[in-house]
Formats: sequence, structure tokens, C-alpha cells
Amino acid sequence: MHLRFEFCIVYSYDESSPREERMQKASDRAYESIRAMILSGELAAGERLSEEALAESCGVSRTPVRDALRRLEAELLVRRNESQRSFVADWSLSDVADAFELRAMVESYAAGRAAERMDDKTLVKLKACNSAIYDAISRKVPDISAFLDHNREFHAIILAVADSRRLTALLGTLIEQPLVRRTAQHYGAEALHRSYSEHEDLLAAFARRDRPWAESVMAGHIRRAFHAYADAHRGMSSVDRKAA
Repeated sequence: MHLRFEFCIVYSYDESSPREERMQKASDRAYESIRAMILSGELAAGERLSEEALAESCGVSRTPVRDALRRLEAELLVRRNESQRSFVADWSLSDVADAFELRAMVESYAAGRAAERMDDKTLVKLKACNSAIYDAISRKVPDISAFLDHNREFHAIILAVADSRRLTALLGTLIEQPLVRRTAQHYGAEALHRSYSEHEDLLAAFARRDRPWAESVMAGHIRRAFHAYADAHRGMSSVDRKAA
């Protein structure tokens, strides 16, 4: 007696996969585009966000825009009202104080880690970045846009040297808030040069691999930035803002 076995190999194709992949790419594109518009101030605080207009602007359908808005809401860049309409988040002074306090704690810790891990090559990059900041703020009319770009790069280099994915994730939502741009808009020449000088103090601490010094300077650097924003928010005089 002979037994015959037949085997059937079934190949399974996930036909939905390409479509899901396209939707994810569209969602990511909408997210990056809307986020950039919020951070740059192109979409102002409190402005209503029309899904239809955003879809047209981003070159996607409304579904990826809805997904992008949910992601931005989780980052506190977008808020929804009771009728589920979306708006660019407008932070209260209390919200801003919380963000700066958290940033001071987390970024000072990052500066401490960076001080212990600093190498000469990275120190040269940081010095070049701060020199570019000096050039931007020393013009007859300070170039705030260039200041912001180089300032962001300076802090990003420090974070990279700190070498912590958790710190990077935490600071990503705290550093890139629109309030950073608004804070810089309130800086006078003295405040801009003070920011540059504080960076020089950080460089001195990094050169000596001094963790406590780096942490202290960074904490003070962030706290001063908060007071510049808070003073402007309260309408204090330019003399008071310079003293902050």
C-alpha cells in the first residue's frame, strides 16, 4: 500500500501594504509641512486650521492632514475645541514657564553629559557656530533669522554629543516650539550679545570637561531666555527686559 502526500504552498500577498505605505508617506509629508509652518510663524498662534486648505497646501488628501493634526496635537502644537475644530496652540505664560523650566532641567543635564563626552573636533564646530552667531548679531540690524538658525545648530551639537535618545526625544518638543522664535524677536542688541557670551562660557566649560560648570551655565542661559519672553509678555519696558 502506497500513501501519497501532496503539499500545497500558498503564497500570501498583502495587497493593502502599498496603499498603506503611500498613506503613511502622505501623512508624514503633511505633518512635516504643517509643523514647519507653525514653527516658522507662517501659521500664527490661535489661527484656525482648515483641513481643506492644508490638504491643498501640502498636496495630499484630507485624511493624511487629519492624521498629521492628531500628531501635532500630541506635541501641543495644535489644540482642538469642543466642536473638534483645530487651531494653532497659543500658550499661556504659565504654559511657557512650564516649558522653559522643563527645558532648563533637561538641557542642563544634556550639557553636563556633553561636557564629559566632548572632543576637540566637536569643540571646534561649536566655536565656529558661535562665531556665526556673533556675525549675525553684530550687524547694524541684527539678523534674527540667522541667529536662530545658528543657535539651533549650537544646541543641536551639544545634544548630539550628550548621546542620549531619550534626551533628544524630550528636548525635541521643548526646543522647537514657536515660543523660541517669539522670544528671540523680543531680544535687543544687549540680550543677543548676552546669549552669545553665555555660549562662550559653555565653550569654556566644555574645553575643561567641567560638568557642573556646563550644567550651571546652561540652566542660567535657559532661565534668562524665559524672563526675556515673560517680560515682553507682561509689557515691561525695554530697560527692564535688558536687565533680565
